[in-house]
Amino acid sequence: MIDAVKGKNKKYLILTLLFLGWCLSYLDRMSMNVSIVQIAKEFHLSPTGLGVVLSSFFAGYALMQIPGGWLADKYGSRKVVAVCIIFWSIFTVATGVAGSLMSMIFIRFLFGLGEGGYPAASSKAIADSFSKVERSSAQTIMMSSNSLGGVIAPLIATPLLVWVGWRNVFFAIGIFGAIVAWLLWHNLKPENMQAEKEEKETLVKVPFKKLIKDTTLWKLAVMWFGMSTLIWGLISWMPLYLTQVRGLNLMTMGMLTSVPALTGAIGTIVGGRLFQKYFSGREKYYAIVFSLLALLFLYLLFNAPSVSLVITYQALCTTFHGLVFAIIMAMPHQVFSKNVIGSSIGFINFGGQIGALLAPTVMGFLLEKSHGSYQTAFMYVIICGVLTILAAATLSRSSKEGLEVPIEKSI
Repeated sequence: MIDAVKGKNKKYLILTLLFLGWCLSYLDRMSMNVSIVQIAKEFHLSPTGLGVVLSSFFAGYALMQIPGGWLADKYGSRKVVAVCIIFWSIFTVATGVAGSLMSMIFIRFLFGLGEGGYPAASSKAIADSFSKVERSSAQTIMMSSNSLGGVIAPLIATPLLVWVGWRNVFFAIGIFGAIVAWLLWHNLKPENMQAEKEEKETLVKVPFKKLIKDTTLWKLAVMWFGMSTLIWGLISWMPLYLTQVRGLNLMTMGMLTSVPALTGAIGTIVGGRLFQKYFSGREKYYAIVFSLLALLFLYLLFNAPSVSLVITYQALCTTFHGLVFAIIMAMPHQVFSKNVIGSSIGFINFGGQIGALLAPTVMGFLLEKSHGSYQTAFMYVIICGVLTILAAATLSRSSKEGLEVPIEKSI
C-alpha cells in the first residue's frame, strides 16, 4: 500500500515538473511575442522582417521534432529533456544580447532547435510513468500548459519588459531554465518512471519507415498544421494588432492577452476528458464541430466593433482550439505502443510546427502587401484551419484499431 502511494506520488510529481517545463518553454516563446513591439522599434523592422524573426524559432523547432522523437525513444526521455532545457536556456540568454537582425534570427533558430526535442521527450516520459488508461488524461493536462504559459507570460514578461527592458527579461528566464532542467534531471530517474507493474501492455518495435506510412498519423499531423497555424497566427500578431489597430498600450495589451490563453488551457483540459469519456470512436465529429466553432470566432474577432468583443471572441476561439488540440495530442496514446510515442508525437508536432513556421512570415507578408490590413492575414489562418476539418472528416475507428496490431515484439 505504501509503495503504491509512493509510486502514485512520484508519477504526479513527474507530471507536475513536465508541466513546469512546458510552461517555461511557452514563457520563453511568449516573451518574444510580447517583446516584439520594442524589438521592432530597436531594429527598425518591417512587417515582413518581424515575421521572419518570429518564424526563425519555428524553423529550428520544426526541424527537431522528428529527430527529437527518435532520440527520446532510443535514449530515454530523461537525457533528452534535460539537454533540451539547458540548450534552449543558453539561447534564451543569448536572445538578450542579440545586436542585429541576422544575429537575432540565428539565435532564435538555435533556440528553436533546443526546444524542438522537448514535446516528444515529455510525451515519452508520460508513457513511461503512467498506465495506458491514464496517459490521455495526463497528456492533455501536460499540454494545457501551452495555454497556461500564455497566461503567465504576459503577466510576468510585460511588467518586466516595462521595468527592466526586453533584454533583461530573457536573462532572467534563461537562469530559471537551468533550475527547471536540474529538477527534471533529478526526478526523471528510471525507478520513478515505471508504469503500473500489473499492467500487461504489448510493446512493439515499429520501424520508422513503416510508422510514417500510417494514415492516421498523417491525418493528425494535418489537423495540427491547421490548428497550429491558427494559434500561432494569433499569438504572433495579436500584440501588434491590439496596439496598432485597436490602440491599446503595452501594459493593457499584455494583461488582456492572458484571458484567451487561460480559456485555451481550460479547453485543453476539458477536451481531454470529453474525448476519453464520450468521444472515443467518434473523434471526427468532435474535431469537425469544434474546429468550425474556432474558425467562426476567429472570423468574428477581426470584424468585432470593440476591444471587449475582440478579446471575447479570441477567448472563445482559443477555447475551441484547445478542445481540438486535446484530441490531437491524446489520440497517439490510445493508438500507439508507448515505445514509439516519441516518434509519433514528434511527427505529428512536425506537421503542426510547419504551420507555426509559416504563419508569422506569411501573415507579415500579407500585411505588407495589403498596406496593414489584417483581414487578409486572418483569412490565411482560416483557410489553413479548413485543412483541419478536412483531415478530421477522414478519421475512422477502423484505421485507429488497425494501428494497435503488433508489428514486431520487442525483446
